[in-house]
Amino acid sequence: MVLLENDSFLTELTRLFQKCRTSGSVYITLKKYDGRTKPKTRKGNPETFEPVDNKCIVRATDGKKKISTVVSTKEVIKFQMAYSNLLRAHIDGLKKKDKKSKSKKTKATQ
Repeated sequence: MVLLENDSFLTELTRLFQKCRTSGSVYITLKKYDGRTKPKTRKGNPETFEPVDNKCIVRATDGKKKISTVVSTKEVIKFQMAYSNLLRAHIDGLKKKDKKSKSKKTKATQ
């Protein structure tokens, strides 16, 4: 997995969206990141680890290529605005829901 800066992550995410426009999917995950590189120990002496700053990690993959970035609290508003504009531009490939199947289910239950 490649850890990128925020701006380069957004440009690579744009490339992933363009590559998967006709066929394929892009999976995006977002979670809290405390800066640990090793997992917590289950037993023994638990290490006291206090993160200095709240951060979140954003990951994206198309099944072949994986990219990620860490966003700090100072940069979250700037990143969120750029990320939402990127999603608005590339989210038009979603399929519309079939309304006929929903009406058939309601008729069958009556």
